[in-house]
Amino acid sequence: MTQSRPYEKEDLFKMKWLHSADLAPDGTAVVYALTEYDAEKDADYTHLWLRRFADPAPQRLTTGQHNNTNPRWSPDGGQIAFLSDRVDEQGQVFVLSADFGEARQLTTFPQGVDGGIAWSPAGTHLAFTAGKERDEPFDPKQPYRLTRAVYRFDAVGYVQRALSDIYVCQLADGVCTQLTNHDAVVANPRWSPDGSRILYNLLLQPQHLVSVFPSLAVVDLAGNDRVVVSSDQFNGLNGSWHPDGQQLVFAGVLADKPIGSKLDLYVRALDGDKLENRTPTLPMGVCGGISADMPAKLLRALPQIIISADGTVAYVEVQRGGTVEIGRVALQGDESYEPVLAGNRRHKLLAVRQDEREIFYAAGDINQPLELYLSDSEGEHERRVTGHNDALLAGIASARVDQLRYKSIDDVEVEGWLVMPENGTAPFPTILYIHGGPHSAYGHQFRFDTQMLVGAGYAVLLVNHRASTGYGDAFSTAIKGDWGHLDYQDLMHGVDAAIARGLSDPDRLGVCGLSGGGNLSCWIVGHTDRFKAAVPENPVTNWLSFYGTSDIGVWFALEELGGHPHEIPEIYAKCSPITYAHRCTTPTLLVQGEHDWRCPAEQSEQFYTVLKTNGCEVEMLRLPSSPHGGSIDGAPAIRRAQNDALLDWMARHV
Repeated sequence: MTQSRPYEKEDLFKMKWLHSADLAPDGTAVVYALTEYDAEKDADYTHLWLRRFADPAPQRLTTGQHNNTNPRWSPDGGQIAFLSDRVDEQGQVFVLSADFGEARQLTTFPQGVDGGIAWSPAGTHLAFTAGKERDEPFDPKQPYRLTRAVYRFDAVGYVQRALSDIYVCQLADGVCTQLTNHDAVVANPRWSPDGSRILYNLLLQPQHLVSVFPSLAVVDLAGNDRVVVSSDQFNGLNGSWHPDGQQLVFAGVLADKPIGSKLDLYVRALDGDKLENRTPTLPMGVCGGISADMPAKLLRALPQIIISADGTVAYVEVQRGGTVEIGRVALQGDESYEPVLAGNRRHKLLAVRQDEREIFYAAGDINQPLELYLSDSEGEHERRVTGHNDALLAGIASARVDQLRYKSIDDVEVEGWLVMPENGTAPFPTILYIHGGPHSAYGHQFRFDTQMLVGAGYAVLLVNHRASTGYGDAFSTAIKGDWGHLDYQDLMHGVDAAIARGLSDPDRLGVCGLSGGGNLSCWIVGHTDRFKAAVPENPVTNWLSFYGTSDIGVWFALEELGGHPHEIPEIYAKCSPITYAHRCTTPTLLVQGEHDWRCPAEQSEQFYTVLKTNGCEVEMLRLPSSPHGGSIDGAPAIRRAQNDALLDWMARHV
């Protein structure tokens, strides 16, 4: 019998990652896009696979050094539409017939197609989003003038280059019609039940400072367009048509509620004043998620809201602490929520079979990357659809996971997990790995960095500190205007709890984290010397400059701190790690994406300069062309550099 080995950093590029997936209308097959690494090209390529349930072996539908993504079955199950860059790098829409011969190219847009493929109910048309065709494309190499409130957005770049609209293409003759004409970005088209209108997300409008939340808009086939739910009123929008075609069901939170408040499920009439909250007393939010570290694009897809054919219930994801479950929300009568698929996993709702007899979803946990599953409508008789990583994982030791529940400084209970080597003797050298957001969470979800560190002999401490979601609004909104207090205490008490159990070595501690986790890593090294090493990645270190340089700066700083800099300068200074950076004696490696417009490079640069000036050991790893999450799902070279640097710095100092 072969003995299991620990994870190694190279395993990241041996694994295969789910990109997108769809269930055939009759429930007899699934089509999915799978991303694999090509060592020869040092690049990732994504291809389509088909799994018919009558055949245990999946069938590969596409090959080559290009990408085929976002497959969508036609309503009759006879065709699959998808995006491919096989002809040009921009990407176009292709259609594959049921005999799975050669795919037919449907579009030839010079500007390419962005995504959002959606079949009309009759299967005669496809809707999608594409950029604007321009006589003189925006060229940032030439002088240019800016007028937009948010002119640069993370992972998008200059917004002027990313403006898009809704198009509809007729399958019979290939004629495509532009339906909208916005000076904005549109996404996620969804046809009305009668095929006469399209619901879509509208964001990055020219004078909107709140850039991350879309409005919901509807356009008919004649191009008549209107906003039906505004981001000025609700944050966090995502919605679906009610089967009656006269109402929308959407997830959102009133914009005047504190940042971090849960999303509720609402029903709104398209014509009239009806607006009904269907989850007012549900403690946890709908359409929530937990933090991952793996290049599975499936996780970046908007959470689904799937309505039953009779319009009585909606299937949604609900985050409960460190888990994400799938449940049913009643859309009529008394308020009711019923979990269907729960337990210590992260579930990602993908589809419900046309006859509603089965649910299609992805699921995984701390030791298991996402795979595709089916269950009946009650969450029973689960069967796994994919297992592309099984052979690799069979030879790798699973980590040991201990749940921690402990009281923080104010006697509030905090949840965390210590992920440890299967073999080895405690106490372990321990890395406190802090999640971003901060309105996010850790939990039962695969994280490659965690597994890599455990494979190198460390225990990894994951804590859902104050501001984390999944524990009620009082918990998730507790740090407004007071960053670095309760969240810091929750983390330090978590470290103390792991040490008290004899699992973590108090003399061999490291700390790291991305985004909000980078912020807290920088905060920690300015407030304690108990950690031997720190690796903050893409942090917020100075709220004052973040306010003016981040793509979410004005809105986010205002919401999190409680006012503008000129109104509460003392709060901006108090909550900024840069204020305390001169105290730092911890060897610190800053990791910074150079095209991160969420937490721009100047945030790391300021912290680096203060540490260097005051004699602290500090280095900075620059990730060229990398956005905020580039080390998670960016180019292989970027992911490799971050992994190598994290392991090296901790090995040097911890």
